[in-house]
Amino acid sequence: RMPVSVPSADRRQRALAAFSLSFLSLALSITAFSSSYWCEGTRKVAKPFCTGHPCMRSNSPDASNSSAVQYVWETGDDKFIDQKFHAGIWYSCEEIINEEGEKCRSFISLTPAADRGVFWLSIVAEFLYIILLLTGAILMSVELCYYSAAIDGLKINAFSAVVTVLAGLLGMVAHMMYTTVFQMTVNLGPEDWRPHTWDYGWSYCLAWASFACCMAAAVTTINKYTKTILEFKNKRKTLARNLKVKYKISDH
Repeated sequence: RMPVSVPSADRRQRALAAFSLSFLSLALSITAFSSSYWCEGTRKVAKPFCTGHPCMRSNSPDASNSSAVQYVWETGDDKFIDQKFHAGIWYSCEEIINEEGEKCRSFISLTPAADRGVFWLSIVAEFLYIILLLTGAILMSVELCYYSAAIDGLKINAFSAVVTVLAGLLGMVAHMMYTTVFQMTVNLGPEDWRPHTWDYGWSYCLAWASFACCMAAAVTTINKYTKTILEFKNKRKTLARNLKVKYKISDH
């Protein structure tokens, strides 16, 4: 068997690009998974009853009367206030009115019972997504540092491509399942949690950015594998052609 040359600089650059994308995808997914800013919004809540001077808006002689303060506070549009909240896979946190800090509760406790199975599936899929991303990154780093045989590196390359593609599919399914569960919780969740307005937060954007980087790493890895195979076939044809020429020369 003819020895195979060490991978070219171009193949090494493609391997480094795939590893960088895979590592970036892993970092983004861990950050998004551990945060609670997948969705952000506000809730309409009643203002707490106020008896102090800052709450009074009337200059009437009865302004110091508690009944007058209560009348001013509980009528009109000023009865409600927007309470900010943010939610993730693990927690949903709401700001405390007239105080600093937040109060948080488990998101699973807010999810409707009929959708908790889908919610747990999304968590399992997220875990598997991160594990497969880590496996793919380790394989790519091994391939990047493997100099002795290009054939062995090609096998590692093929396996890392399969692992990264599977990770991307799992990540897409996990993100979509969580989106569905959150929307169902908005419609059917507890009355004291349902948001008035909401939108997706920066963690949600990071999760999909992680998916995009994962698929880019998979495409780069598959492209590297395909180009390497074509290079080997071309070298084999060139070698066979040269051998034929040598045999013809020796026969003459």
